[in-house]
Amino acid sequence: MAGLLERIKENLTAQRLLKRGARVIVAVSGGVDSMVLLHVLHGFASGFGWKLSVAHFNHCLRGRSSDADERLVRDTARTLKLPCDVAAADVREAAGKHRVSIEMAARQLRHEFLARCARKRGARVIALAHHADDQIELFLLRLLRGAGGEGLAGMKAGGVSPAGHEDVMLVRPLLDFSKEEIAAYAREERIRFREDASNASSEFERNWVRLELLPLLRKRQASVGKNILRTMQVVGAEADFVTRVAEEWLKQLASQKRRVRGPGLQLVGPVPSPGGFGQLHIAVQRRVVQLQIRALGVEPDFQLIESLRTKPRQRISASPEIDLVCDADGLVRRVEDESREFSTGKKVIVLYGNRLKPGLRTVEFGGLRLEWRLLSGVKSSSFKREAGKEFFNADKVGGRIVLRHWQAGDRFQPIGLSSATKLQDWFTNRKISAVKRRQLVLAENERGEVFWVEGERIGEGGKVLPETRRMLELRWKRL
Repeated sequence: MAGLLERIKENLTAQRLLKRGARVIVAVSGGVDSMVLLHVLHGFASGFGWKLSVAHFNHCLRGRSSDADERLVRDTARTLKLPCDVAAADVREAAGKHRVSIEMAARQLRHEFLARCARKRGARVIALAHHADDQIELFLLRLLRGAGGEGLAGMKAGGVSPAGHEDVMLVRPLLDFSKEEIAAYAREERIRFREDASNASSEFERNWVRLELLPLLRKRQASVGKNILRTMQVVGAEADFVTRVAEEWLKQLASQKRRVRGPGLQLVGPVPSPGGFGQLHIAVQRRVVQLQIRALGVEPDFQLIESLRTKPRQRISASPEIDLVCDADGLVRRVEDESREFSTGKKVIVLYGNRLKPGLRTVEFGGLRLEWRLLSGVKSSSFKREAGKEFFNADKVGGRIVLRHWQAGDRFQPIGLSSATKLQDWFTNRKISAVKRRQLVLAENERGEVFWVEGERIGEGGKVLPETRRMLELRWKRL
């Protein structure tokens, strides 16, 4: 397999991934890819003057098998006379705690560990064993999740560590090589490695792509892998171009701001955009907004970018603690709340006592005018639902409700969810700004459960059923 080694060496030289004399952390899982990477770099190390260190992160996902992986990596590092750093963490527990997937938790913990190893060893480079097959799987994963050009371009041969350490770089020397080529090299060179049994399970989304989706696609189109890699190159180049245009536009805008302000002057009125934000191509607009969001310490998604881009001067919630606004000139800034105090006002409404009273009754609370009435002996199918009006099961709600605002710790079970969720999480997922969520009016039933949130889905605690015969009709309008 001299050809493989020569191609890897050419890649390292042409792409300038590893400088002569560099200190390099080699991330080694114990699988065939990382074990081949370790042996290849070790073989080149003396010629390039590299100082290698091995780093292994035990995810504690497979019990004794995970421990066996760790032993193999330790033994191999000892045989090659290389320093070895090992750490372990319960990834499942971390995923549950932070409400992310196991894959996402594992990735975050692993990169944080590798960055710590780099600092400990005085290294600025971490070598990873990602290969061409990983790129193909990543493309399909991101396509299914709805990524843009930047995401569909996949991994780069070199880049900054995602652990928030800009002085630590990641390099991927095997990115142009297939899994088959790497496995063949391991067999020929008799490199020991361990198979991860969990790779045969479709529980993880990436495994499902590899084991089920890709084979299905290859039945229809045998060259799908090559086609995807070619598409990634095209999309990646176009995404890089859009990024450069957006960066140049932002630089011009910053330069104009400095000229308009002048030394010691305060900016009065809007700053004219270079060419005008509204005149930019929509792809460049999106990248301009995206770059600014990232600079503010928020990882943007498509919905956040579009909300800011298409709703100038409107506060948009980026997280429970961060609101952003984009002005007409395309400038994104963070908006601080004048107050994050919770409103403690409330109003009690007695819906019924011993008997029902006919007709609509009106009450005002929290900037809303609400009208309500009780209906008996009617079928839910006979009423038309419309904006600003809802129907509830009066018997479930009870004879007394409380109108109030969101309070810390409030939970809400919208129709369709199997259990209650924190209102804060619901607001965040719905991109409701920190200010607006404090203005919304809520209603809780006699048991103290929130069964209605203004403008949102009604709760399970007030759901009308086919057998419901007594209903509460509620209408509302902002004053």
